[in-house]
Amino acid sequence: MIIWLNGGFAAGKTTLAEELRRRLPDALVYDPEDVGLMLWKWMRPNDDFQDLPSWRELVVATALSLRRHHAHTLIVPMSLIRDAYRAEILGGLADAGEDVLHVFLEADADVLRERLGARTPVPGHPESGQSGLEWALSRMDPAAGARQPDGTVVLRSDRLTPAELADEVLAAGHQRFDSGK
Repeated sequence: MIIWLNGGFAAGKTTLAEELRRRLPDALVYDPEDVGLMLWKWMRPNDDFQDLPSWRELVVATALSLRRHHAHTLIVPMSLIRDAYRAEILGGLADAGEDVLHVFLEADADVLRERLGARTPVPGHPESGQSGLEWALSRMDPAAGARQPDGTVVLRSDRLTPAELADEVLAAGHQRFDSGK
């Protein structure tokens, strides 16, 4: 199974991924941002690596390889705001026969702004620091308003603890995939 954690920037995707990984010791956490950073080593950085067709293709190929060769469960914390990109990536995974649980974390805009402002800059990370904060803030409204396909599990990360969110995700995965749905 692939658990795709989607949502606005600072919605709690990474924190939830860590909690799920703690509960699922054989799972792998795969951050597609690393694929984008790899591409930027070879190419001139653009405003958003999700706009690169190579990024979207490699995200699917890497997820499939990791899931099939290294992990029964793959946890993917990554915002997919654009409908077409989300459909391309999640559809590619499903078309390859993977069970994909798509989770969207919602939170009030003020909570997201507060969380973004509290982030500690990571030296050498191109999306860290003031420019990264400005970039994330500029995309906050589109991320919060992103339409979610049928079957998406929508959870409020500003009202539930990471442990409660993990409970909900695991229950949804069990219900959807272990009950034959």
